[in-house]
Amino acid sequence: MKKHLVISTGAGMSAESGISTFRDAGGLWEKYPVMQVCSADGFARDPAIVHKFYNERRAQLDTVSPNAGHRALVDLEQHFDVDVITQNVDDLHERAGSTRVHHLHGELRKVRAIDDDTLVYTLRPRECTTPDTRIDGHAVRPHIVFFQEAVPEFEPATKIVAGADIFVIIGTTLSVYPAAALLRYVRPGTPVYYIDPNPADVPADVHVIRAGASEGIAELARILLDKK
Repeated sequence: MKKHLVISTGAGMSAESGISTFRDAGGLWEKYPVMQVCSADGFARDPAIVHKFYNERRAQLDTVSPNAGHRALVDLEQHFDVDVITQNVDDLHERAGSTRVHHLHGELRKVRAIDDDTLVYTLRPRECTTPDTRIDGHAVRPHIVFFQEAVPEFEPATKIVAGADIFVIIGTTLSVYPAAALLRYVRPGTPVYYIDPNPADVPADVHVIRAGASEGIAELARILLDKK
């Protein structure tokens, strides 16, 4: 039976593909204040600019491709039972071929009905939305967890992490909660690996790989396959 490998990915996973972030120098914050376009209050105040922002993010997503790190995680499925839990709202894990991807913060290519959170729609390529957009008669909003909103997929993610035989964190500063708290749900004695070029402080028993996603995952694969 394959060991259960659970991988938690953050913005650094997609950075090598050219996905802009808020926190890096030159990131999205220079054009958009984060609370204006990524908060519940911001959407309530000015839904038009929020729709515009996510239309731009989807257009950017059409110009990038999965990187070597995404593909290397897919290769690990040959040897392990893999779940990917991602903070990223892009679809690069899916496009690379990962078979079980869990999005904590929503999905960029989807919108949902404002009056019914259970109605989620996948947009067509290059389809844009505005406050006037109606799908099946419903006004819609980005299928994104805004700041000031609960993270409904967090509890299911904690159960996946609790069942891990190996837990890996990739490309995150471990400063965004509740995602950063997933580490607390790892069973005692479970091997934990952390891949990041500028890693945050972590417990001493975490194996830190100080590298970008692609380079770090290649090293991780060598370590894990040597232990098999």
